[in-house]
Amino acid sequence: MGMFNVREPRRFEHKYIYVDERKEKLAKIEEKAKRELGMLPEDSYNPESIRGKFVESTTHLKRRKENGGPAVSVQMAVVLIVLLGLLLYWLWTGDVPFMN
Repeated sequence: MGMFNVREPRRFEHKYIYVDERKEKLAKIEEKAKRELGMLPEDSYNPESIRGKFVESTTHLKRRKENGGPAVSVQMAVVLIVLLGLLLYWLWTGDVPFMN
């Protein structure tokens, strides 16, 4: 069944060379603590708030999301074609294949 498996491309993964992750993590913790104490104003931008906005703005992707994707999978279509072929063979010749 390797013919019907669609391989997904590798995800882009960029690893920074000159980054101090510990220093960034400490800066985030410090900023969060200052916001909780009221020393800094509330952060209005949240990168997670834009998730899914592209799908909502395009009509065909919105329709596909609402419908739940394709109704018939590729494997099901192949099985139906094979069964239709066997039915046509049986109607044409009168004997059932693979039943000797």
